[in-house]
Amino acid sequence: MAASSSSAAASGAVTANSTPDPILRNALRYTISAREYALLHKYVISKSRALKRRAPTVEKVRHIMDGPAPSAQQQQQHQQQGRKNSTASASGGRRRASIKGKDGSQPTGAGGADDYNAKAIRHSLRVFMATGAVMKLWGLAQTRLLGRQKTTTDKQGGLHKSPTLRLGLSLSTILFLYRILFRFFTRLRAQLLEPSAAPFRKRNPKTASTLTSPYAPAVGASLAGLALGVYPAEQLRVTIALFLGFKAVEWGWNCAEENGMVWGWENTGKPGTGSKKMRERPWWWGSWMLQPLAFGQLLHAAVFDRDCFPKAYGDMISRFSLTYLHPKPEDFPVGMQWPTTEVVVDGIARMAKLSWPAFISPTLFPGKEDTLPPGLSAIAPLTSGAHPLITSLSCATLHPSDPSCTRTFLTFWLRSFPPLTRILLLVYSVLMVPKMKSFYHFPVSTIQTLVSNALRMSTFLTGAVATAWSSICFFQSWFPRTFLPTQRMFLGGFLAGLWAMVEQGRQGSRQIFLYSAKASVESFWKVGMKRRWWRAMKGGDVWVFVAALMLTGVVYERDARAVKEGSWRKGISWVRGEGFRDWGAEVEEGEEEEDREKEE
Repeated sequence: MAASSSSAAASGAVTANSTPDPILRNALRYTISAREYALLHKYVISKSRALKRRAPTVEKVRHIMDGPAPSAQQQQQHQQQGRKNSTASASGGRRRASIKGKDGSQPTGAGGADDYNAKAIRHSLRVFMATGAVMKLWGLAQTRLLGRQKTTTDKQGGLHKSPTLRLGLSLSTILFLYRILFRFFTRLRAQLLEPSAAPFRKRNPKTASTLTSPYAPAVGASLAGLALGVYPAEQLRVTIALFLGFKAVEWGWNCAEENGMVWGWENTGKPGTGSKKMRERPWWWGSWMLQPLAFGQLLHAAVFDRDCFPKAYGDMISRFSLTYLHPKPEDFPVGMQWPTTEVVVDGIARMAKLSWPAFISPTLFPGKEDTLPPGLSAIAPLTSGAHPLITSLSCATLHPSDPSCTRTFLTFWLRSFPPLTRILLLVYSVLMVPKMKSFYHFPVSTIQTLVSNALRMSTFLTGAVATAWSSICFFQSWFPRTFLPTQRMFLGGFLAGLWAMVEQGRQGSRQIFLYSAKASVESFWKVGMKRRWWRAMKGGDVWVFVAALMLTGVVYERDARAVKEGSWRKGISWVRGEGFRDWGAEVEEGEEEEDREKEE
């Protein structure tokens, strides 16, 4: 009897000692998963004897994180909850539930060491730390490599005012809230779809219809975007909101176009069969059509509202516009000031406001004073030695040594096209490094595509910049002075944007076109604010971000294949807590398997 009691006491002590500490278990769960620790142990810890001797084993860590084994009743509850979540998430045309059933994984399953909440907190903490590290490295690169000096705003203020801290806190909070809200609305939808909730659905038909919609989790989770307001209202916050907004609009357009909402359907086959096919998009339609409007706005802003013009565009244009923007001569007197790019652009804006006055050559009229209109004395070093045959003041400013605008236009092509092509060849070659396998198997076609892409992009950029500059001289020569004196800048940019037709249909050109469109929208908004055409709503960029999250979630729920980029599909799935998996590609594989089974 005594032996049995002592044995029971010993077994109880062993059981008690083997119970993991809840604080240690939660600390591990919110830091690393059992699978990640197994990989870390396999590739890092096991390679060092000292680490292997001190670090716990994989089985011990799994036991600590799993805790006591769940009872049969708890396992049954987890399985039922998993089936509800699977039913609630199976919506739209993606049919992810049938695919998930193949491997038994559930994106919103409860229980276990790696449950939904622990994973959400763990990933949010990693986003917070990764954001802080990236911002610190970027700040170090700016100060050490780019020579940027720390401003007073960087030196003053406490930790709570640090942009790095607030950006990391904002992004991590968005991720955590999105996952929690997405699971909450998914579970709520599953509960409302059960037969026991029929009385509620009858009493509240509109509310029930809204909450049981397949898009309700995505719409509800988008409210997590309000956490972007944690970051201060700076340019980076506007850039993030506009970037995601344009991506969401792009994906929404893809979804509408691929589901026949834009071009419609047409009957095929015999009458009465009901077979239809989607109409094809016109050959001339494409994202290139955004460029005339975008370039027109950008050129108008560059001349009349330079503070609202993207600096990156201005630097690129100035670098390749030496035919129209002349550098300072070596023999120029030291005491005099040579007109810079900003001075020349301001002079063009002044000419437009003065309705493009004629040019009075100082060479032909040496004794005449005030050959330049008021406010244009800064460009005198350019116009004082202009060719006598020039009659337009803009021509005397942009190409003073050559009276022919056509010859200057061709000279620009000869000077800008070759160096720009070389730079683009280098850039596209670097981008081709991840695709070395295709180069190994198809070297000739790969090189041909590389050269073709560089030539087409160089033609587009050179033609656009050359047309923008030459249109100023062309309009002053052929238009009456008072005909659209300032609006002709938009017209010149519109003509420059037509060069985008050269890039039509090329893979990757769409992202370039959307980037310039985004820059134009942002510039136009700043111009409207400057001229008081409208007032800025407080936190408007945050609401744009929320709307972009909402549209992205709805499109992804409707048809994940509308998001063309596989990396973006994986990222959206990861943000929703469904794992870093490309559900759109798996849907296509599942449909192909079903088609093959039907044929067999």
